[in-house]
Amino acid sequence: MNNSFYSFLGLAVRAGKVLSGEEIVLKELRKKTVYLVLVSDDASPNTRKKVQDKCTFYQIPWRTAGSRDQLGQAMGKEQRVIAGIGDKGFAEKMISLLDD
Repeated sequence: MNNSFYSFLGLAVRAGKVLSGEEIVLKELRKKTVYLVLVSDDASPNTRKKVQDKCTFYQIPWRTAGSRDQLGQAMGKEQRVIAGIGDKGFAEKMISLLDD
């Protein structure tokens, strides 16, 4: 995981394009207003499976993105396990940063 991803995630947060919290992200996922779901590496297997299944069903990409501490720090918050990206441009850039 590179620092440019976390910097870009911070930029997306400041732009108001990031949601966090399992219930909020899953609710927006059902509405298809989320274009990428980020899950921490240390999320519980149950949480990871639930998110993966929902993303697959709604055809929304998802990626693991470091620990809950790293995600939270990049977002300027406490630990975060799940984050949803609500902008297509930000989501595409983050996918490219994570997949490199």
